Amino acid sequence: MPVLPGAEPYRHEGGEVGVLFCHGFTGSPQSLRPWADYLAERGLTVSLPLLPGHGTRWEDMQLTGWQDWYAEVDRELRALRDRCALVFVAGLSMGGALALRLAAKHGEDVAGVVVVNPANKVHGLSAYTLPVSRHLVRTAPGIASDIAKEGAVELGYDRVPLHAAHSLRNFFRLVDGELPQVTQPLLVLRSRQDHTVPAVDSARILSRVSSTDVTEIVLEQSYHVATLDHDADRIFEESLGFIDRVATGVGKEGTTARG
Repeated sequence: MPVLPGAEPYRHEGGEVGVLFCHGFTGSPQSLRPWADYLAERGLTVSLPLLPGHGTRWEDMQLTGWQDWYAEVDRELRALRDRCALVFVAGLSMGGALALRLAAKHGEDVAGVVVVNPANKVHGLSAYTLPVSRHLVRTAPGIASDIAKEGAVELGYDRVPLHAAHSLRNFFRLVDGELPQVTQPLLVLRSRQDHTVPAVDSARILSRVSSTDVTEIVLEQSYHVATLDHDADRIFEESLGFIDRVATGVGKEGTTARG
């Protein structure tokens, strides 16, 4: 199937510092493209892949699982490490979980982690019924475009394929167990109001990682897809500041900042 216009993967060859972006569940690179462009324009090397099953139609995603999505970002990380001195990983929602697993598994090959409204669990009664319901019902209503900014739209599926959602649930459990292996500097940006991922997910992540250089920023004006929302510029600027600080060796003494 052809890729939807705007959902294409994006790569930019820049300097010795690289950033790998991971988009969210049922979403596409479109949700992170302005962020990737911002860093690329400032000289960074950027990779923003399209995850398997995404960016075409939900029926294609029904045939994929977390192993496929993680394998894609794992390949991209290895490619970035081959041509960059330092590589950071960043992600939105499920992409945050992918970024955290990359940090847990690749250790010193990941210099730092930036996550926006990272997801850690499938919540609600539906999470418990997924093992059965996915065999009875193919899809559930979509979760895309939780955005406060008028006129802003996320390019994502209008249906959630339940086989993929079941795989996502298993992936979150796996990553939760691996969070103590995350030791890199970590920047967490979360929205005060998020109708897709509750704040408890960020709190859980912050309580379980082993990172000692941790910054949490609360976004007051945005919903879940904050990278396309009112706080987008702040996300871009804060992430660049974080990358610059870590890349120049500042803040490696184990200090913790929250604000």
